[in-house]
Amino acid sequence: MADACEALILDFGGVISKTLFETHRASEAALGLPEFTLDWYGPFGRGSDALWRAMEAGEISERDYYFRRTAETGALLGETWTALPDLLRRIRGDDPASAIRPEALDAISRAKAAGCKLAVLSNELDLFYGADFRARLDFLRDFDVIVDATYTKVLKPAPQAYAFAIEGLGLPAAACVFVDDQWRNVQGGLAAGLRCVHFDVTQPQTSYHQALTMLGL
Repeated sequence: MADACEALILDFGGVISKTLFETHRASEAALGLPEFTLDWYGPFGRGSDALWRAMEAGEISERDYYFRRTAETGALLGETWTALPDLLRRIRGDDPASAIRPEALDAISRAKAAGCKLAVLSNELDLFYGADFRARLDFLRDFDVIVDATYTKVLKPAPQAYAFAIEGLGLPAAACVFVDDQWRNVQGGLAAGLRCVHFDVTQPQTSYHQALTMLGL
């Protein structure tokens, strides 16, 4: 398959794991909050989430968005939360695997079985989730490369972020399919020479099908 790609590079939050927006009801139950207390829905909100729109417009960063939502949620409980792990560990700490997309696990399994290399390219994997969270996800052991800006300090869409993943895989950029749910990160991937899928968190099966097709699977 001369034109087939040889590696799958995945963002983590939103692509491998479900978004917080998709798990609000479970989060409310875990926190002891009444149903529908959490009313911010990001891309699922049909434009109703003004803070998300500001993030998409580049007025605030994605990190800023989630840190502000974390502080708001902590305040509902009379607690001061200063970082997203404060929220994530309370709502996902007991069973981190429950937040992983089944579509992601299927795609990872199929890519690995076909001999493709696997990489994670995240802006905040351990920053948001904590290293202990990652260690409890067995499927991550199948990955050849994990590039996490928590440690590199280089955020997508900076060119060096993609270079870390490409160099770690030891493949040309054109041999890699990169999947991310943020359009600006996809643009950065395209500029780096990667073949890209703009992941639609509202249609995960469709997005993974597109990625697997690009891999020749």
